Amino acid sequence: MRILVTGGAGFIGSAFVRMIVSETGWEVTNFDKLTYAGNLENLGSVEHRPSYRFVQGDIADEGAVNALVGGWKPDAIVHFAAESHVDRSILSPEPVIRTNLHGTFTLLEAARRHATPRFLHVSTDEVYGSLEPPLEAVETSPLNPSSPYSASKAGSDLLARSYFVTYKLPVVITRASNNYGPYQFPEKLIPLMIANALEDRPLPVYGDGMQVRDWLYVEDHCRAIRALLERGREGEIYNIGGNRSLPNLEVIGQLLALTGKPQSLIQYVPDRPGHDRRYALSSEKLIRETGWRPQVDFENGLARTIDWYRGHAAWVERVRSGAYRDYYERNYGARGAVPR
Repeated sequence: MRILVTGGAGFIGSAFVRMIVSETGWEVTNFDKLTYAGNLENLGSVEHRPSYRFVQGDIADEGAVNALVGGWKPDAIVHFAAESHVDRSILSPEPVIRTNLHGTFTLLEAARRHATPRFLHVSTDEVYGSLEPPLEAVETSPLNPSSPYSASKAGSDLLARSYFVTYKLPVVITRASNNYGPYQFPEKLIPLMIANALEDRPLPVYGDGMQVRDWLYVEDHCRAIRALLERGREGEIYNIGGNRSLPNLEVIGQLLALTGKPQSLIQYVPDRPGHDRRYALSSEKLIRETGWRPQVDFENGLARTIDWYRGHAAWVERVRSGAYRDYYERNYGARGAVPR
C-alpha cells in the first residue's frame, strides 16, 4: 500500500508513521507543515528507510495537496493534521478553523478528484462534549462541542461524512480519547505535568482538578487506526477509548508519586472557559468489528512515559522554544502559574 499521512511529524501521527514503516512494507509519505508541535526528530528512527519520505506542506494549500495526491496517487490518506490544543484555540480560534475545517475540505476535495480508495479521518471524543456519569458516548451520540477546537473537529467530521454520503468517497472516521506517551508536546496535561515535575516547577491544575478523561496510550491508538485502515467499514464512525477514566487530579497524583516529587507542587489556577467536565467513550463497535483492545494499562503506560521524558530532557528543552514559552505565559501567567 501507499499511505499519505498528514501531520505525521506530530505526536500521534509520528507514532503511526514509526509503526507502519517499522512493521509493514508499505510506502509512507508524511505531509506536514511543521508548526510548533511538528518535530522531525520524532521520526529519526525511520527517516532513512527507503519506504518513507517527508514532504513539507500545508493541508489548506490546494495546489500543494492536489499535486501530491494526484502525482503520487496514494491507496489511502490517513488524516491526523490538526491544530489540536483547546487552550490555544480559546486564545486564538482562527488557526483551528483554517486547518481543521478548510484543511480537511482541501484534502477531501483532492481525494474525491483523484479517486483515493480510502480516507481515514482522525478525530476526538471532545466532539461529544461533557457527559454525566454513567453515560458513555457511542458513535450515534449527539455532537455537543464546547470549544473552538472541538467545534472545528465536529465540523470536519460532518464534512468528511458528507463526502461519503454525497460523493461515495470511502471515508472512515475515528474518535479517540485522550492520548499520552513519548514525544508528546509539553502543552497537554501529562507531558506538561511530567516536564514541570522533573524540574520542580509548579503544576498548574485547572479549577478543582476533578475533570474526568479517558486515557489511551498512543501505540494502542495507532494499532486501532491500522485495524480500521485495513478492516473498517466505509462511511462508519468508530470510537477508540483506553477504557480508563480518571480525574485529572488522580492522574497528577500518580505522576508525582512515580517521579518522587511532592504533592505540594500542585498549584490550583482558575479554570479555563467552557471546560468540559467529563468525557467517556464506548469502544464496543471497534472491538466487535476488529478484535482490537487496548494493550497498555494506564499505570504501565504512565511509567513508560515518565521514563521516556526523564531520558529525553534535551528533546524537551529543544521543543520548548521561545514560542512555547510565550504561549505558556499567556495561558498560565494570568492564572498565577508562570514558570520560573
